[in-house]
Amino acid sequence: MNCIIASTSTLYEGEYLAYLKRPVERLFKNASEILFIPYARPGGITHEEYTAHAKNGLSFICENVVGLHEKINPEDALSEAQAIFVGGGNTFLLVKALHEKRLMTTLRNTIKKGTPYLGTSAGSNICGKTMQTTNDMPIVFPPSFETMGILPFNINAHYMDPNPSLRHNGETRETRIKEFHVFNETSVVGLREGSWIEVDDDDILLRGVHSARIFEPGKKPYEITMNCSLKGLTQ
Repeated sequence: MNCIIASTSTLYEGEYLAYLKRPVERLFKNASEILFIPYARPGGITHEEYTAHAKNGLSFICENVVGLHEKINPEDALSEAQAIFVGGGNTFLLVKALHEKRLMTTLRNTIKKGTPYLGTSAGSNICGKTMQTTNDMPIVFPPSFETMGILPFNINAHYMDPNPSLRHNGETRETRIKEFHVFNETSVVGLREGSWIEVDDDDILLRGVHSARIFEPGKKPYEITMNCSLKGLTQ
């Protein structure tokens, strides 16, 4: 596999995909067309608006960015894609669309055969075993919480540490992940803004500028530093 699985597409006060420019250039260097999946629709924008946004953001590497919704046969388009980008938005909406269009398995198989894949936010959440550790509101009801499983663990994108200066007594991200582990055995990677996971052949590496918070069932959460392998996190 050849993937970049990022917490976010845009850093605070940054340009869309700007912090990922160099790794994305390497990832998509041989692609003359990038297939964009716009189903997550951030803020409720249309598929056309989202695709135009992605096309502008990827113009530094490829001018030919095409939305999957434009294809007559989406399954064939996925299978034959030179490169794939799934952007952020609402993970429930994205997963619902992929299951109802019967594309989740096709997407997984296409990535596993080596097609370069870029996922950000919701597009990263679907790389785990399930979408159950997303932060998104359940605005729709997907047929299944199961996702691609190209990673042997789940992602919590946009992971945030507790801020002691805020007078907030509600649940932290860590609390919610602990709640998940009461009923589930899947490990979770808390991926902070500015960091991403790089899958290169058989290795899974943490990249970027921050450590990641690791949650394994029955264990105390711990940190791993950038460039460390996540390959052993298999539960």
